[in-house]
Amino acid sequence: MAVANVSAHDAASTHDDHDHEHHDNFITKYIFSTDHKMIAKQYLVSGIFWAFIGGFLSVLFRLQLGFPDMDMSFLKPILGGWIDATGKLDPTFYLALVTMHGTIMVFFVLTAGLSGTFSNFLIPLQIGARDMASGFMNMLSYWFFFLSGVIMFISLFLEKGPAGGGWVVYPPLSALEQAIPGSGMGMTLWLIAMVFFIASSLMGGINYITTVINLRTKGMSFSRLPLTIWAFFLTAVIGLLSFPVLFSAALLLVFDRSFGTSFYLADIYIGGEALPNTGGSAVLYQHLFWFLGHPEVYIVLLPALGITSEVIATNSRKPIFGYKAMIISMLGITILSFVVWAHHMFVSGLNPFLGSIFMFLTLIIAVPSAVKVFNYLTTLWRGNLRFTPAMLFSIGLVSFFISGGLTGIFLGNSAIDIQLHDTYFVVAHFHLVMGAASFFGMLAGVYHWFPKMFGRMLDEKLGYVHFWLTFVGVYLVFFPMHYIGIAGFPRRYYSWTNFSFADMYTDLNMFVSVAAIITFFAQFIFVFNFFYSMYKGRKASSNPWHSNTLEWTTPVVPGHGNWVGEIPTVYRWPYDYSKPGSKEDFIPQTVPLSATPESNLPHEAKLVQLEKEIMAEEGEVLVTNESKES
Repeated sequence: MAVANVSAHDAASTHDDHDHEHHDNFITKYIFSTDHKMIAKQYLVSGIFWAFIGGFLSVLFRLQLGFPDMDMSFLKPILGGWIDATGKLDPTFYLALVTMHGTIMVFFVLTAGLSGTFSNFLIPLQIGARDMASGFMNMLSYWFFFLSGVIMFISLFLEKGPAGGGWVVYPPLSALEQAIPGSGMGMTLWLIAMVFFIASSLMGGINYITTVINLRTKGMSFSRLPLTIWAFFLTAVIGLLSFPVLFSAALLLVFDRSFGTSFYLADIYIGGEALPNTGGSAVLYQHLFWFLGHPEVYIVLLPALGITSEVIATNSRKPIFGYKAMIISMLGITILSFVVWAHHMFVSGLNPFLGSIFMFLTLIIAVPSAVKVFNYLTTLWRGNLRFTPAMLFSIGLVSFFISGGLTGIFLGNSAIDIQLHDTYFVVAHFHLVMGAASFFGMLAGVYHWFPKMFGRMLDEKLGYVHFWLTFVGVYLVFFPMHYIGIAGFPRRYYSWTNFSFADMYTDLNMFVSVAAIITFFAQFIFVFNFFYSMYKGRKASSNPWHSNTLEWTTPVVPGHGNWVGEIPTVYRWPYDYSKPGSKEDFIPQTVPLSATPESNLPHEAKLVQLEKEIMAEEGEVLVTNESKES
């Protein structure tokens, strides 16, 4: 048995806080709250808001790409001067739209919205803790994120527009204010917002790691942690090691922009006039950015994969296949994610020998990813499947992870990537394997843990409609992009009307835009379901999915402190579903092995005596099946 990692004094003191929760006023309870569950809800609502902002920006530039000759004067009340006198979208603003869409979706939605929500909500509940290690730092991390969002939102309304240059903000466009309108104040606000965002992420990551290591309840060893917690823990480790590098990249960019340094600048000519900057290298920025940029892929993917592990096991009514293999694969992904960043730089003039090394490492990282996919499919195989909306979104994630991951093998080969790198093939791969997969993991988590968040159930029928429209829509948007990418369609271009080869793909490109717009508007079904069910949904039971993990042992809507009374002790791993001999098809982690002799496996039977000795030392009364019968 594992030794308790939280003292009785701490448990008692936090329980006292729970008892006096009714003294909180509106401000302390709903705004400046230190309760991890409330902070998780703040992250979730903020993530939903930013998802619609980012999605709306994509609708605008898909209108331009799909219908380049269309009169967009009807958007003038929203976009103002960015629609010219002829009714066309300004090319500079198009670049800003792409930049802000990528920034918002990658950082504000899939990083803060996904990890911030579910790491905050589930870590204390699933490890048996009253709250995060530092409630104040947790609150501060959200408000740093909120401030970052406010700054980024303000930049959308600047006269010269928000940041341009792509979401990766490569220099020299991002380093020279005079380069394009989007290199001015909009870029400055982008950099300031990202500094606050990085600070928020680091505070959150420190909190998550500390909480998992130090505040696990009695019996909750690392070998009994749900895969969700392993995913959140390793995600925090990746963020803690990689985000400071992005901070350094941004800081050097600020120096180049404001203090005349030349970290990224050399041999620059503007209007035929040479700038004084010498000795810098724009490739240095690429190294620094992608050292965060590729781990960032797994910062958004690992939490989604952890959520999927829990949802698939629960709704397959089977133990997750290969629990230890899943943990080892996540550890492998964590380590390898730091040594593959330069596969984003095959076209930057990278030394071919180094390129071959990064190609080799990139192909290796496909192995732990394939292990996870295999284990998901094996868990689903011959399971007693329940197709809840959360289960459908989890299966959808696995589908995107497979289809998008296969195209990643092509792009991991430097010889092929050089041909495809600046085409829509990369856009399709990136959005399937990272964007859509992570987004589906986030939605699966919302559908699965909504009853614990709000004490009510989401409407299943609306959930099914939402899933099928989104799942089919995503494939209709990104699958054709592979073909137009192979045909040579360049990404980041404002218009293709001057390319003769593009004429044969006009209808396909228009089709992609229509599918993207329909998929965007399908998300309003989810928003209606979310906010309506929050107040009017069917009331949830304490454990509606018959799950084994600790969060379902709390009250329906747990207060600050999570458990009334003592925190439960853990006796088993979290995936005892459909165990041979068991009277129920699930056995919660809080049920002692000595209470289920009919279903104990040989290695578990050996632990019963140890369990009895520990419980006897603590003065607890052991209730076995025999004592119940007598």
